[in-house]
Amino acid sequence: MYILGIETSCDDTCISVLKSQIPSTKSQTKGVNFKILSNVISSQVKLHAKYGGVYPFLAKREHQKNLPIVLKKALKEANFSISNFQFLISKKNPNANVSPKAKQFKIQNSKFKIQNLDMIAVTVGPGLEPCLWTGINFAKELAKKLKIPLVPVNHLEAHILANFVGEKSQIPLSRKQKFSRNLNLKSKIQNSKTIFPAICLVVSGGNTQLILMREIGQYKILGETRDDAAGECFDKTARILGLGYPGGPAIAAEAAKFKILNLKFKIVLPRPMIYQKNYDFSFSGLKTAVLYQIKDSRFKIKDKEYVQAMAFEIQQAIIDVLIYKTIKAVKDYKAKSIILGGGVAANDELRRQFILNLKSKILNLNFLVPPKNLCADNAAMIAATAFFHQDKATRDLKKNKANGNLKL
Repeated sequence: MYILGIETSCDDTCISVLKSQIPSTKSQTKGVNFKILSNVISSQVKLHAKYGGVYPFLAKREHQKNLPIVLKKALKEANFSISNFQFLISKKNPNANVSPKAKQFKIQNSKFKIQNLDMIAVTVGPGLEPCLWTGINFAKELAKKLKIPLVPVNHLEAHILANFVGEKSQIPLSRKQKFSRNLNLKSKIQNSKTIFPAICLVVSGGNTQLILMREIGQYKILGETRDDAAGECFDKTARILGLGYPGGPAIAAEAAKFKILNLKFKIVLPRPMIYQKNYDFSFSGLKTAVLYQIKDSRFKIKDKEYVQAMAFEIQQAIIDVLIYKTIKAVKDYKAKSIILGGGVAANDELRRQFILNLKSKILNLNFLVPPKNLCADNAAMIAATAFFHQDKATRDLKKNKANGNLKL
């Protein structure tokens, strides 16, 4: 099965072509895996850097401009033959106060066709609704012209399932499991007992959640941020320190330069909510603590060593909270795996310290984390997630709506 994935929940315009490789009845392979034929991402980071964050309607306008370009590139990389086509984009002011449901795209070719494509997947939430609607409307026009079904995808679930995308990643199946080769049958996986239940930590610029995962499609949110997400805290504290955007990589780069034996700076930041009995997070207080530390310190942020020391402590404070809460949930729910997902999961120090903690506590667990290129927003994870939700595939395009606060 060939699936086209579309992701526009924030400021990255992403389109991917994914091939699901289903074992035949004669095959000894007990798993399904995915081959990424293309995974194109058009970033808007430079555009939003001057704002220190994403400006939604500017991002929406860029998605409108980039989607047709990214589609052509993704199809070309996947070696898909495609008829000549042109998208007519609404000339309405993208920043005007008009309904996001208004038709934004129209394909100018009555014979438009993409060979071999079986299904389209699109992110419907959570995220920035103006951006989500742009991707949804684009996907609807494609599905309508190609006469193939559309599958709505939850962005958070996709970050979790990014761990199972790629030729080397395989999701175990039971012997009795059967897969749908047509879209009229329900496709559901019964997973290996060696993986589930799992505790998932989804951590990004917009979300920080701890989730109990009993199998694919069965989730329970144990805790989430009460204010700023971890990635948002990275962005805001990086701005305070005069570093670049996005803040996560900027903080990590400065933290890596810090020499721990340097006793010139003694910076201690709080670890918010770390020892509370719940699984919730709160990072806004950490940002405030950074502001007070800088205000009261005799060192100025123009001092490179001070910035490095502060970046190190910010990163460590966030990591300490994430790891402690996750391991607590693992013990409480007797989980067999820890699954990371989201942009912050690309942080090298977070990965390293998770492994060290698991070893030091002699916890015999699976530790799953996606390759870095699949931690950030991408459409390959959207396409893969749609594979497991073929029962949601529909040709009734009116049913697909954006939900900026969509839950698992």
